[in-house]
Amino acid sequence: MHSVAVLALDGVIPFDLSAPVDTFGRARLPDGRAPYRVRVCAVEQEVSAGAFTVRAPYGLEALAEADTIILPGVAEPPDTLPPGVAEALRSAAANGTRIASICVGAFLFAATGLLDGLRATTHWLAADRLASLYPGVSVDPNVLYVDNGQFLTSAGAAAALDMCLHMIRGDFGSAVAAHTARLSVMPLEREGGQAQFIVHDLPPAPAGATLEPLLRWLEDHCDRDLTLDEIAGKAGMSTRTLNRRFREQTGTTPLQWLHRARVRRAQYLLETTDHPVERIAAQTGFGSPTAFRERFRRVAGTSPQGYRKAFRQGDENSPKIG
Repeated sequence: MHSVAVLALDGVIPFDLSAPVDTFGRARLPDGRAPYRVRVCAVEQEVSAGAFTVRAPYGLEALAEADTIILPGVAEPPDTLPPGVAEALRSAAANGTRIASICVGAFLFAATGLLDGLRATTHWLAADRLASLYPGVSVDPNVLYVDNGQFLTSAGAAAALDMCLHMIRGDFGSAVAAHTARLSVMPLEREGGQAQFIVHDLPPAPAGATLEPLLRWLEDHCDRDLTLDEIAGKAGMSTRTLNRRFREQTGTTPLQWLHRARVRRAQYLLETTDHPVERIAAQTGFGSPTAFRERFRRVAGTSPQGYRKAFRQGDENSPKIG
């Protein structure tokens, strides 16, 4: 089993603590086995969590045994870490342990020096302070999470779920991550601004919006070589009116929305089939493999093959399609 240690320091934010415990704890392999063993550890046995107190069953020694360490945020990030914490984290990092922070847990992470020279994120309200206190860290406040490989950081509370699902997918494949997301009543991917291995959601339309039927039709027919005139004809309006309605209801243009839908379909096919890139380009309505590769990289921040390699590495336990 993959061991996850969640470090609860005094003043821990309850959601930051519970999100990784629940998300990793819910994960199940196709045969029903739990792939993760989750442990909550602390410097002292009892930890204040604001409205209540948490009793942690494990001490800092659990960090040395973990495959992944999660650093939840605390209400008031301290200027210096409690005795033994920085040393334990740096020792774990030297042994190759994956370390990830949630929200303002990035302050705890940065205090170890492990984020120096790396890109990181935190809650947007705290981003300027993090950058000021730790100038060696490149702080990006516009993303859900940042994956540097061994070290990850996530933004506000809900972004912890995005990051945990991302790690589960990297560890055990998209089928396990998707099942975990469903149990969490959470989409597997949400739109984020980062150029990394993250699937971008289609811009939503408000419930009952007049474009809802058209958006469903576009998603079902994104493999076709659709033109703006054809889309406008399907909607029964002029191209000018169509563009205006799209801007009002989705915040983007019809063709940009269509490109995003095609990339999402391509991501699914890359994760769940062994189809060559040329076939996926045809299945998703791109005019050529070259056009497909260029658009995919622009949206996902990596090549189709790079994406497949990243998100299929744990899929040996997952069912294949195709």
